[in-house]
Amino acid sequence: MGNAALVTKIFLVTLMLKSLVEAWLESKNKNHIYMNRDEVPEKFKEKITLEEHQKAADYSLAKIRLGRALRLLNLFILLGWTLGGGLEWLDNKVSQYALDQIAHGVTFFAAFGLISTLLDLPQSIYSTFVLEEKFGFNKTTPKLFIIDTIKGLVLGALIALPLLAAMLWIMGKMGANWWIYAWLFFTAVQFTLLWAYPRFIAPLFNKFSPLEEGEVKNKVLGLLERTGFKSNGLFVMNASIRSSHGNAYFTGFGKNKRIVFFDTLINSLNPEEVEAVLAHELGHFKKKHITKQLIRSTVTTLVGLFILSRLMIWPDFFLGHGSASAGTHMALVLFSMVAGIYTFFLTPLFSWISRKYEFEADEFASQHANPNDLISALVKLYKDNASTLTPDPTYSAYYHSHPPALIRVNHLEQLSAAKN
Repeated sequence: MGNAALVTKIFLVTLMLKSLVEAWLESKNKNHIYMNRDEVPEKFKEKITLEEHQKAADYSLAKIRLGRALRLLNLFILLGWTLGGGLEWLDNKVSQYALDQIAHGVTFFAAFGLISTLLDLPQSIYSTFVLEEKFGFNKTTPKLFIIDTIKGLVLGALIALPLLAAMLWIMGKMGANWWIYAWLFFTAVQFTLLWAYPRFIAPLFNKFSPLEEGEVKNKVLGLLERTGFKSNGLFVMNASIRSSHGNAYFTGFGKNKRIVFFDTLINSLNPEEVEAVLAHELGHFKKKHITKQLIRSTVTTLVGLFILSRLMIWPDFFLGHGSASAGTHMALVLFSMVAGIYTFFLTPLFSWISRKYEFEADEFASQHANPNDLISALVKLYKDNASTLTPDPTYSAYYHSHPPALIRVNHLEQLSAAKN
């Protein structure tokens, strides 16, 4: 067996194992949610009705059914691009224009991105206007959906294509150690975008208004003063124009940090609950979770670029994944498409780390706010977002970045008892 044939076999076996694990976990989760559909867990019976619990279960089951169909579709799309010769076909089409290496690569990526967007469009339409609409979450109008799609394409082209051109130049001109220069460039771009996102990119899609004077703002300012957190502003985002789901987040870094509340969250929670939710988010910052995630991201990028630098000089990597072309642009797109298949089995490790961070942030919140307010806020968010209270434990351990509702509430109750 040739090396290329062996690469193909490894690719297909890994893809099959990934698909089997996904299907097994999904089946366990579906059965567990369905079996617990008709009874609210004892811990939540006073705050969540059976009707609300069943809505959350039905919403989760509907997402599972949709996810199963989309996973199968995306599997065929992946195989079509790789072993089916789609990338090779597209590269040959671009080659007809006799462009130089960088222009060829940028044109290839532009065409690939446009085709991928068109292939994803039916999925987005169905998810937004059928699934989310059915359960009362969708607030997006067709006009807004079209505007968002066009904005995303234009913004993606304006940002991504010049960066890709620079990346391809580095890969082609900086010798065997190009991956080090590419990593430095990529890291600089990452931090630049983190700085620019809250001021220049996010406002293109949403309206950000200063948090109004009142009890909520007073609670938030008091919390910031107690914890010594410096912010460049408190803002409310008009998330309700697209969805009724609620959330809050930090964005930016350094002196450009902003705290953003979804208007849906502000309208759903009382001032004490908003304070507790923000205390949790501050916990991520104070416990250095954001810094750790950035470090992990930059290290992962460095390792990934090093591996790519080895693979791009190995013809069997291209042939084994369905491409006879071996240019820098082909190496970049092929690696980005298949890397997630080989790293899929690391998912539970990263999920565990994320859940560990959530527990630590809850501990911080319990020190600087009332943990019972955080519990009541979480219960409201579970209810408002129709989040299932009964995910399968194995599925949750593999995928979920947050602890299941019951485990998280139990932990917060222990923190409350210890505090009192």
